[in-house]
Amino acid sequence: MKRFIENRPSSDTARRPLPPLAGNLLFLGALFAMSLLVMAIEKPLFLLWYHAQAAEASAAELALVVWNGLKLDQTVAGYITALPLLVVLAALWIPGRWSRSVLKGYLLVIAAVAATAFAANLALYEYWAFPLDSSVLQYLASPKEALASVTAGQLLLQLLVAAAVFGGMAWCYLRVLRLYDPARRSTHRAGSTLVLLLAAGVLFLPIRGGVSVATANVSKVYFSGRMFLNHAAVNPLFSFLSTLSDGDDALYEYEFFPEPERAAIFEPLRGDLPAGIGTDTLLRTRRPNVVLFLVESFGRSTVDERVGGEPVAPEFQRLKGEGVYFDNLFANSFRTDRGTVAVLSGFPAQTKMSVMKLPVKSQRLPSIARSLRREGYATSFYYGGDLNFTNTASYLYGTGFDRLTWQKDLHFDAPTSKWGYADDVVIDAFTDHVLAEAASQRPFFAAMLTLSSHEPFDVPFAKFDDPMLNAMAFTDACLGRFVERVRQTPVWDDLLVILIADHAYPYPYGIANSDALRHRIPMLWLGGAVRRPAVVETYGSQSDLAATLLAQLGIAHGDFLFSRDLFDPARPKFGYWCFNNGFGVADAGGTTIFDCTSARVISPDSTAAQLRDGKAMLQTTYKAIREL
Repeated sequence: MKRFIENRPSSDTARRPLPPLAGNLLFLGALFAMSLLVMAIEKPLFLLWYHAQAAEASAAELALVVWNGLKLDQTVAGYITALPLLVVLAALWIPGRWSRSVLKGYLLVIAAVAATAFAANLALYEYWAFPLDSSVLQYLASPKEALASVTAGQLLLQLLVAAAVFGGMAWCYLRVLRLYDPARRSTHRAGSTLVLLLAAGVLFLPIRGGVSVATANVSKVYFSGRMFLNHAAVNPLFSFLSTLSDGDDALYEYEFFPEPERAAIFEPLRGDLPAGIGTDTLLRTRRPNVVLFLVESFGRSTVDERVGGEPVAPEFQRLKGEGVYFDNLFANSFRTDRGTVAVLSGFPAQTKMSVMKLPVKSQRLPSIARSLRREGYATSFYYGGDLNFTNTASYLYGTGFDRLTWQKDLHFDAPTSKWGYADDVVIDAFTDHVLAEAASQRPFFAAMLTLSSHEPFDVPFAKFDDPMLNAMAFTDACLGRFVERVRQTPVWDDLLVILIADHAYPYPYGIANSDALRHRIPMLWLGGAVRRPAVVETYGSQSDLAATLLAQLGIAHGDFLFSRDLFDPARPKFGYWCFNNGFGVADAGGTTIFDCTSARVISPDSTAAQLRDGKAMLQTTYKAIREL
């Protein structure tokens, strides 16, 4: 027994620490593995958060979300591990405990950034239906407005999520950091340096995304025809960081065709060609006063909805019978800033950027306001919120509006929502403005952007239990009141009122951001200037309003490259829209939806001609922006 005890290894021997180099490699390997594990765990959490959409997939598909997501998770884990490797390498030659302090601070920052990205992606996906990217920074330039769609409860919940994820990651990282002991320095520094450099070479592989020609990119995790599952697999931190560098390079992103081929395909799609013969005349007068309402989120699926047999938008449905209703119109985007430019400048929306946020370029765009101002029209714009948001004021002033009236100029004895004053008081003030403009005897173009039908749908109105539908009904009632007030005055006789949405709303809930119904919007022309009621079945886009209106007024629209007169028989008739990194084309023959990330068509009834035209539209849009 004595001999057995003497021969048994002592506890000190059993716990003998690893050699310094082995300890450093263990620390770096554990850091990589822990980062990979934490980000992999985020996938089931995301699926749990959006359980209603996840429930439509099989267990195997949900497992593939995690499995495919590892492709980008390992890339991010590699990036996270890269700096600690350099610190460990430097510590071989520079003694002291500085390296541990640097690593601790670095890992806590990484935990905070990763937690914020996860929580932001979790919150924004409900509204955007695509993974977090750097476009969020454009909206944070005006944080008050950016947070206006979020309730206090939602904000608190996301802060708690971020705090919980940060706490978990910080605890894990600090546990891993215990494996690193800067006091134990290798006596073979040259050899250890060589080994760590070799480790850096190995680490480069996951950072790059493997040894294939394609480097790490978002499309690597796409595996399903269900876009939700693909989005769930995307690492939000990678998605955000990979788009940070989208500057001028982003304007060359969609080079589908060589330039001569692009030009040949786009030529018949141009809106600035000489007008064909036979343009229908909708108006009784050649130069009416024009009022344009850009109605927030007023999509076809919501405007035509009924709740218990009662229409959500009864005023709009009634007015459809009095004016010219465009039945097959599509919004060019899903964002107000892009939709505003599409309507007012006849310029198509972009996928992951907004030309409105490029003031030097946006002020060079053509516009309805500038064209009408040349013809002697007074031009004005009303909004109950802050026009500094997304550089809107800069764009409006730069493209021909003489007078902007917004929240800072309005002083009502009424509460404000997070976006600004509700539509009722602002539309009443706008009505007074329209009547005053008419009294000046100068032709005028007055536009207004509504806001009450935007999240969080906080309106002084209670008709439907669904907050979104209730807000739509409120705005509809306000628009009806405008029409009836002006109708009772002589101003109505020479007035053209245009109602068009800035974009649609994802309703029915859960509809894909790429779906055609997600972008279908109504447009209605009414007023005393309208010759007779009609329904226009022609397919078109928001961006076609500019050329169509100017043609009706007998005003040249040759500077509108993309806007097509919907009544010109020589122009092709189709709707076109963009979503995050993709586009859709719809006409009487069907619909083509193309996802640029996966480089594939995601609609069942696509045609080669639609795909070709859509690609040419997108490529030409970005070419036009480069040349502004």
